[in-house]
Amino acid sequence: MSEEREMETGRCFVCRREFTYDPREVITFLIDPETGVPPGFSVLGTMRPAKPEAVARSTDEPLCPDCLDMAERYTDQLNPPPPRWESWPPNGN
Repeated sequence: MSEEREMETGRCFVCRREFTYDPREVITFLIDPETGVPPGFSVLGTMRPAKPEAVARSTDEPLCPDCLDMAERYTDQLNPPPPRWESWPPNGN
């Protein structure tokens, strides 16, 4: 019993490159086509309450694996692991 996957072709929301993806597994963002940003965000990047009409006209836009990987690496750089301290006093004294 082989299961066929439905594949779609679309443009990445960030880099605008076309790629093929499985619509059940791809990461998507809700984007308002009038502003080009998610509802509740201003074009300057500040948060505001999302208007119901902006949410209603918004569509899910896919994110390609390359852009997702870059975003994860950027997040890792912004959130380094906490520093590790040696025990004090040192062992053996």
